Parts: sequence; structure tokens; C-alpha cells
Amino acid sequence: MLTLRKAEDRGHTNLGWLNSYHTFSFGGYHDPKHMGFRALRVLNDDRVAAGKGFGAHGHRDMEILSYVIDGGLAHKDSMGEQHILGPNEVQAMSAGSGVIHSEFNASATAPTHFLQIWIIPAVEDLKPSYQQFAYPSAEKRGALRLIAGPDKSSDPAAAFINQDARMYAAVLGAGDSIDYAIRPGRHAWVQVATGAIDVNGVTMKEGDGLAVSEESALRLRGANGGESELLLFDLA
Repeated sequence: MLTLRKAEDRGHTNLGWLNSYHTFSFGGYHDPKHMGFRALRVLNDDRVAAGKGFGAHGHRDMEILSYVIDGGLAHKDSMGEQHILGPNEVQAMSAGSGVIHSEFNASATAPTHFLQIWIIPAVEDLKPSYQQFAYPSAEKRGALRLIAGPDKSSDPAAAFINQDARMYAAVLGAGDSIDYAIRPGRHAWVQVATGAIDVNGVTMKEGDGLAVSEESALRLRGANGGESELLLFDLA
């Protein structure tokens, strides 16, 4: 079963410095029909104005992933971590028993575009942790590149998360395709970050999401004249 979540149907917050679209209920946007999908709880498409950002605030018991599409994020937290995150990098923060952090656009002149992702952890009250890795952009061109998952030793440049969930990224040119097998009992969510793709005959544009259940395989295909970027979540 394939259920399309159209970009134009998402929640929307515009604060001037922040233009954010919410795939699932978040902040002032609440829709009981869209409270998440499996362990995937938040998927925000955020554009942050130059020099602006999210001031220090707290979280707990959530696996928080940031995926930069364009620009850079300046991260600072109560664990002493202070970094700049850009495209083709992995950032994962396990809020656990509690963490305070801030995320600001690292540029004083250009906007930043990123996806903010929250995954509900399998265990609560863990010790907070932070991970950041870079990987070659070629590894996601025409292929699904593991970004985060539950296997600590599977890939030195993928983040560990405390949940039976895996997040992949891919960039597809027009006509490029990837086949992905879904194990019995598993589910998937596909999110188009840029461009347009076709998934098992369903055409998706930038900002669209697709809930996948009771399917054995996906064929992901680039569907426009340029490159398209997507995230795929494999979920229990």
C-alpha cells in the first residue's frame, strides 16, 4: 500500500526568519491524522534566513537527525559539542535524559535549507550523545547511502540511533533507478528533498512524502531533467 502525502498538504509555519513545512504534527500545527509514521515522528522542511536560527532549547528521549540540503548549520549543545554541519554530512543527536542545543544558519549572507528529523527511541532516559560524520557525495549518486541506523559497526560514516530504523539518502539523475527490497513486516517512508521521482508508478515532487506498507520492493526512479535528492526510511 502506497499513501502519498502531498507537499501542499503539509503544515506550514512562517516566522520571517524561518519558513518551515511540517510533514507531521509539530509545534502549532496539529493534525491527528498525521502524528508520524511508525517510529518517524517529525520531518520538517526548514529554510532559515542568513544569521538566524533556533536559540538554546531542550529536548529529551528523541533521536534527532539534521540533513542539510544547502548551506550550513552551526550547532552548539550542553555536551560541549560545537560544529558546522553542511551537505554530505551526518548529524545525529540522541537527546536521551535531556540536552540543550542551538542550531543557527552558519552564513551571514545566504539562507540554509535542511530537513529536521525526529525518530522515537526504543529506550528512554539514555545518556545524551552527539555524532557527526562526512561522506563523499559520490556514494549517494545512483545509490542509497546509509545515513543512520541501529548497527554500530555497519558503517563508520553512518550514525548510530537507538531504534530499529534506517535512514538512507540518494541522488538520482533523470532515468536513474534504484531497487530496494522491503523485508516482511517492515515499512518505509520516502521523502523527496529536491526534484521529482517516481516510486512504483507514483510520481512525487519536492516536499512530497510516501508511506509504504505491505510492499515487498520499491523502484525509485529520477523523474525530471535534473538531479533529484531523496531520503528513504526503513522502519519496523
